Amino acid sequence: MFRDKITLKGCAAFILLAALALANGVAASPGQKRQKPPPKYALPEETVIRLRLNEKLSSKDAKAGDPFTSTVVTPVYARGVEVIPAGSVVTGSVTHVERAGRKSQAGSLNVTFTSLKLPNGVQHPINASLAASDSADNEGEVKGKSSKKRNAKFIGRGVVVGGIFNGATGAVTGGAIGAARGLIKKGEEAEVSPGTEFDIMLNRSVSLRAYP
Repeated sequence: MFRDKITLKGCAAFILLAALALANGVAASPGQKRQKPPPKYALPEETVIRLRLNEKLSSKDAKAGDPFTSTVVTPVYARGVEVIPAGSVVTGSVTHVERAGRKSQAGSLNVTFTSLKLPNGVQHPINASLAASDSADNEGEVKGKSSKKRNAKFIGRGVVVGGIFNGATGAVTGGAIGAARGLIKKGEEAEVSPGTEFDIMLNRSVSLRAYP
């Protein structure tokens, strides 16, 4: 019986040692090592993104804080890698509304853009503004990729007007407003139809992974 006890103790010790060895082997197994996350690519400040409006916006009934969405038209690349595919959705909101008046200037809408949702459902916060160039055609579309300006706004007929804001009044100054005045009547509301394309510009850089 004494010999049997020794044998049982020996077996128990052997099993314990084997279990520890197995546990150590599993812990050290390459398959259990934490994999490195895929790299991120930085989109710098002033990156321009082309969008298409999804809902109608009008200075006649819009209110500050109203949300709206737009769809990315052209894929965006960072260091040659696609990080924002076409079809991504950007959410924005109205920040200021000037309603049109009979004897006043046309109505206007100031907007900002705060969120990006990729087609795979991944969301990223962004900080972006409406952007414009100094030229607008007779349909209110902004043309030309040069001379991009942030702090733009929609005015009558959905024309995008860019320029530097007067800090005291919020009024837009510069040559762009003159080009647009010939297209817009006083008292005309700023109405932007679904399907209207426009540009936004990042105010801060954002880091994104390659889109799968």
